[in-house]
Amino acid sequence: MFEIFVSAFITLFVVIDPPGCAPIYAGLTKGASRAQATAMALRATFIAAIILLIFALFGQELLAALHIELDAFRIAGGLMLFFIAFDMVFEKRTQRREERAEKVAATPEIEDVSVFPMAMPMLAGPGAIAAIMLLMNEAGDWNMRGVVLAALGAVLLITAAALVAAGPLIRILGDRVEAVITRLLGVLLAALAAQYVIDGLRGSFGV
Repeated sequence: MFEIFVSAFITLFVVIDPPGCAPIYAGLTKGASRAQATAMALRATFIAAIILLIFALFGQELLAALHIELDAFRIAGGLMLFFIAFDMVFEKRTQRREERAEKVAATPEIEDVSVFPMAMPMLAGPGAIAAIMLLMNEAGDWNMRGVVLAALGAVLLITAAALVAAGPLIRILGDRVEAVITRLLGVLLAALAAQYVIDGLRGSFGV
C-alpha cells in the first residue's frame, strides 16, 4: 500500500508540478488582493480535483467505450508523460506556461484565472489526466485505487498550499531554485514514463 501511495504521489506531484505552477499563479494574480488570490487558488484546485476525479473514476469505462486496450493507453500515456518530462528538463514547459499567463494577464476583462488557465490546462492538463487514468488502471482493486486517490488528494492539497503561498514562496526560493527543482522532477518523470512504455510493450507483445 505504501509503495503504491509513494509511486502515485511522486507521479502526480511531478506532472501537476506545484513548484512550477506557483510562480505562474503569482504573476497572474499580481493585481489581486490577498483574499481574492486565496479564493482563486482554492477554486482552481477544487475544479482541477473534480476534473481529475471524473477521469480517475470513469476513465476505464471511457477506454472500453472507445475500444482502446490498456496496454495501448500505457504506451500513449507514457509517451505523453515523456514529452512533458523533456519540456521540464529543458524549461520549455515553464516557458509555454509563462507565455499563456502573459496572454491572460494582457486581457483586462479576464479577472478570474481559477478556471482558465489554472484549473485547466495547468493543473488538470492532458498529462495529469493520462497519469491518473494510468495509475487507477494499474491499481487493480478498489483498495489500491483508494490509495491512488489519497495520493491525488495529498498532491492537490500541496498544490493549493503552494498557490495560496505563491508570492512569499517565490521570494524565498527564487527563480534558480525553482528551475533546479523542475529539472530534477523532469528527469524523474522521464524514468517513470519510460517504465509505462516498457510495461505497455511487454503486455502488447507478451514478453
